[in-house]
Amino acid sequence: MGEQENNKTGVGNNAMAVVDEAPVAAAAKEKDRGAADPRLQGISDSIRVVPHFPKPGIMFNDITPLLLRPAVFKDAVDMFVERYRGMGIAAVAGIEARGFIFGPAIALAIGAKFIPLRKPKKLPGDVFSESYVLEYGTDCLEMHVGAIEPGERAVVVDDLVATGGTLSAAIRLLERAEADVVECACLIGLPKFKDFYKLNGKPVYILVESRK
Repeated sequence: MGEQENNKTGVGNNAMAVVDEAPVAAAAKEKDRGAADPRLQGISDSIRVVPHFPKPGIMFNDITPLLLRPAVFKDAVDMFVERYRGMGIAAVAGIEARGFIFGPAIALAIGAKFIPLRKPKKLPGDVFSESYVLEYGTDCLEMHVGAIEPGERAVVVDDLVATGGTLSAAIRLLERAEADVVECACLIGLPKFKDFYKLNGKPVYILVESRK
C-alpha cells in the first residue's frame, strides 16, 4: 500500500499524478447508489483513524477492524466484485501491501488473474520498474514482465488513495506492458477523491471517504 501516509506528495518521475476535478458522467449516479447502499456505513465505521502514526502529522487509516469483521470485509469485497463482474477484466493488479488483501479476493470472484505490484527487489526475474516521488525521497513499484498481455483489461487495487502518486506509477507499469487500464479501485479516498474522479485519465472508484 503506497498511499497510506496521507501527507505524501507522491507523483511519478515520468508523469505527474494529475486529478481531473470534473466528475465523469456517471458521478451523480454512482453517488446516489452509494448513498443508498447500507453496506457503506458499516465499512466506514470499521476503519479506525489513528493520529500521528507512524510519524507526527500522519492520519493513519487502519483497516484492521474491518478485517476482523468477516461480514463487513465481505461487504467491501462484494461491492468491488459487483462493479467489475461482467466488464471483461482480465487482471486485477494489487499494490503492495494492502492491495494484496483486497485484490486476490476480487480477482478470484470475477475470474481474473491477480498481479502483485511490489516494492523493489521483491520479484525474481525480469521486471518493469516505475519510480515516484515522495515527500522525503522516492519509491518504486515493480511488475513481472509477461504478467499481462497487450490489450488485456486491468483494474488497479489499493486500500487508500491520498495523492495518487502510487496509483499513477501502477498505471504506468501496466501501460508499459500495453495493458488497457480500465479503472483504479480503492477502499478509502481523501476528500478530493470522494466521488468519482479521474487520475491521469483513468477513473478512480472509491467506496468511502477518509474520516478525520
